[in-house]
Amino acid sequence: MIYNCQIVYNHDCCLNTKKAFVNLCRLCIDSCPHHAISVYRELDAKRCTECGICIAVCPSGGFFYRNSDKLYEYIKRSENVVLNCPQAIPAGHEIPCLGIFDRDLWLSLMLYAREKELIIYTGVCANCADKKACETSVQIFKEVHNTWKDHPPIRIRVASDDGNCESAMRDTMSVQDQIEKKGWRDIGREKLEAMLPGITSNERYLIPKTRQFLGETWKSQKSGTEVLPIPALTVSESCTNCGECEGICPQGALTKKETKEQLTLIYEPIKCARCQRCISICRSKALSMEIKSLSYRLLAGKVLLHQGKRRFCSWCGKQVFDDLEPAMCIACATSNFNSKNAYENGGRFTAGKS
Repeated sequence: MIYNCQIVYNHDCCLNTKKAFVNLCRLCIDSCPHHAISVYRELDAKRCTECGICIAVCPSGGFFYRNSDKLYEYIKRSENVVLNCPQAIPAGHEIPCLGIFDRDLWLSLMLYAREKELIIYTGVCANCADKKACETSVQIFKEVHNTWKDHPPIRIRVASDDGNCESAMRDTMSVQDQIEKKGWRDIGREKLEAMLPGITSNERYLIPKTRQFLGETWKSQKSGTEVLPIPALTVSESCTNCGECEGICPQGALTKKETKEQLTLIYEPIKCARCQRCISICRSKALSMEIKSLSYRLLAGKVLLHQGKRRFCSWCGKQVFDDLEPAMCIACATSNFNSKNAYENGGRFTAGKS
């Protein structure tokens, strides 16, 4: 039997595939309440309930919703957006679960709520087997709400399907509309994909689909929000200009430019997966992730994150990464310390004795 799951794992978009790291990302595995994801990121379609929690927690788009493009097209084209989960009344465009909404998708929905009414119908999530996914997504929504309190309203209503409800509204696109918008090759690809799931799972993209949708939505807004609350990387004055953060970034969101005198770090927020690998390896603890009010130009552009003067050992000329004076590398400092001890003890070499 072939299980056609709407949740797909994209090996090429996984952080663990993009760049090796000593601490492998396990957010999808550890978050799945049904233990449907193996250590090799293989999805067990028999166990998977399509709750979408793996999508909400994945920082790089390693897991994605197969019909996300159809969902985005519905949101863009509909005069009023009505979404419902499988447990709710079939009032609009059905989604697998509220759990597929990550931070970027919530922000996109809030932007569209400025122009049109947006309602989400759910079942009684507390009685649902996928309540953990719903709780995770709602928590993300609350975090966005706390940083953007005057955002356009999104109505979330509990309306369980008792089996007697008829659909109040379905997708506004007719078959003819879809044919006009898409080529026959695209339609044939969709049909084949439905029969043989996984064909599109090897599509490689640097920026997660929900981030792409947010960027397109934000850019298309003719008037409205100038800034949005976006988690972004910041650098403190304790930075030692080592440049290791650029080398560990799996997304290429950091670029360094080095000269003999200084190090410059360029940051591209739209590429940043917020995986915080750079923060974890920063020896001076100079990096942190903070909510910033960014314009679209800053989100999609390049930001001068840091520019610092490089320091070199006054003895051998190697670069040093501390603020001690005089500037000295560990090897020279140790050699100088032992030479001083030997001199103070009448020429006798006594390493380690002060």
